[in-house]
Amino acid sequence: MQNPVTAAPVSTSNFAELAATPSHGPLRIEYRWLNQAAAHAPIAVFLHEGLGSIAMWRDWPQALCERLGMRGLVYSRPGYGLSTPRAHEVKWPVDFMTAQARDILPALFDALDIGAQERKRMWLIGHSDGGSITLLYAALHPDELAGAVAIAPHVFVEDISVQSIAQTRQLFETTDLRSKLSRYHADVDSAFYGWNDIWLNPAFREWRIVDELGEIRRPLLAIQGRDDNYGTMAQIDTIGERVPHAQLVKLDACGHSPHRDAPDALNDAIAAFISRQR
Repeated sequence: MQNPVTAAPVSTSNFAELAATPSHGPLRIEYRWLNQAAAHAPIAVFLHEGLGSIAMWRDWPQALCERLGMRGLVYSRPGYGLSTPRAHEVKWPVDFMTAQARDILPALFDALDIGAQERKRMWLIGHSDGGSITLLYAALHPDELAGAVAIAPHVFVEDISVQSIAQTRQLFETTDLRSKLSRYHADVDSAFYGWNDIWLNPAFREWRIVDELGEIRRPLLAIQGRDDNYGTMAQIDTIGERVPHAQLVKLDACGHSPHRDAPDALNDAIAAFISRQR
């Protein structure tokens, strides 16, 4: 997660009401459709990073959807953006990303009347924690998507990740990072500490989703910047080992956020991959 820009776009979001799921109580999820008038186009679902939200994406999802000729669905996970905040006394569990893929995403699709046939044509595009959730969804629901793009995903915990996340906590508590992030989240402390506390929890060092990767059957593109300070190339190399049909792209002069650091190269890679699958 890099320091955000200083201005957030005006929200034009809608809200979906989700009934209680096995991992969460009732939720109000902020979402936004892109290119909604293209009713027969496939859907690209965007899953944000650990401190992200709809607003934090800025205009990249719209630009990519136009390039792909797709509709887009962007949403803020519970605890982020304008979605239901995390109660401050509640800590995310070690398997919080699995719960997002197993429970929250299907419930959101149900609430938005995205039926079985539409899901089969749907692409998931996730960044960082959202990339990990994308991989988990593809493994848990292999017949409910057309393919997946995981950008700078995590499949196990590395020292470099923990060190960078600890440094981000120091910045949050000693600089103006908190005020910058508050422009993107209704409850900035809920968003920040939900992410930061679990990643710095010693129990989370054992988290890994390597074994789950073998269940992914749909087309998969994994992308990472060579200068990523939140993970080494071992992350997507492991994906390549466990998912032989996956394509790996390693971007030069690019850090943890390719959609900000190298958007043209990222869009080219995604558009070429999806075009081949179609």
